[in-house]
Amino acid sequence: MAVIKNFIISETDGGRLDKTLAVLMPEASRSYLQKLIEQGLVTVNGKPADKKTKVIPGDGISVVMPDNVKPAIEPENIPLDIVYEDGDLLVVDKPKGMVVHPAAGHYSGTLVNALLYHCGDSLSGINGVERPGIVHRIDMMTSGLLIVAKNDFAHKSLAEQIKAHSFTRKYEAVVVGNLREDSGTVNAPIGRHPTDRKKMAVTEKNSREAVTHYDVLGRYSGSIGTFTHVRLTLETGRTHQIRVHMAYIGHPVACDPVYGGTKQQFACCEGQCLHAREIGFIHPKDGRSLYFSSELPEYFHAVLHKLAHSVQ
Repeated sequence: MAVIKNFIISETDGGRLDKTLAVLMPEASRSYLQKLIEQGLVTVNGKPADKKTKVIPGDGISVVMPDNVKPAIEPENIPLDIVYEDGDLLVVDKPKGMVVHPAAGHYSGTLVNALLYHCGDSLSGINGVERPGIVHRIDMMTSGLLIVAKNDFAHKSLAEQIKAHSFTRKYEAVVVGNLREDSGTVNAPIGRHPTDRKKMAVTEKNSREAVTHYDVLGRYSGSIGTFTHVRLTLETGRTHQIRVHMAYIGHPVACDPVYGGTKQQFACCEGQCLHAREIGFIHPKDGRSLYFSSELPEYFHAVLHKLAHSVQ
């Protein structure tokens, strides 16, 4: 049965229909949404519209999402930036914009498609056929390091390290506003948002412990606005943890379309400015301590450059 989603454009939304839908439905790809529009499955105020239609606050959007038969996940020859690899695991530096594993609207071009081509059958099967080898994830618009397990033994060992909080993960981000303290900790449980099931939230209901530590690396205040460059260390690894925690303390990750704020905060980049910079763990087989670091990508440097040159 088809799923119908209805939205009312708020004061902070609006603009081209396809771009607005990408913000309202971040779980779907832009190309998938554009196909729905082309097929007449998206209406504005009850009338079919094209992707360039301008929507304004108060407009009603209806999206019909037809049932999809999940296609087989195919290997794809997509280049991978492999930081480390051996017979048990590999560490990959994922680019911004790449989805980690297949889901609705993203059945090709994902990290898993690339891994299947590179590794063949040598990926752990603990997370099923749609997530082979995937021990932990980062969001589509987050760049940086993540680890992939080639067998179930390695997968279990790495998952246990994450559970025991001995798996090191450090990120860098640009967040909105000026953090008062040079360092701090956000200790607030995270669970599903009470009204929006696509989002996470700080909540006491059906939640799990979540702890994020932050350190300020730089501060910027200029014509674009006030922003802070921070290093974030995860003690736990909940879905959207950094994005939820920073929004919770009033400093959302810059350009975050889900947990962000006003349009002005999107002036410096496209998609959240968040990079998985460092990762550390114990090798499952030989017990070595391994630690890897990723250089800040070009888009991140571009944001910092823009902010630095906007200072008044």
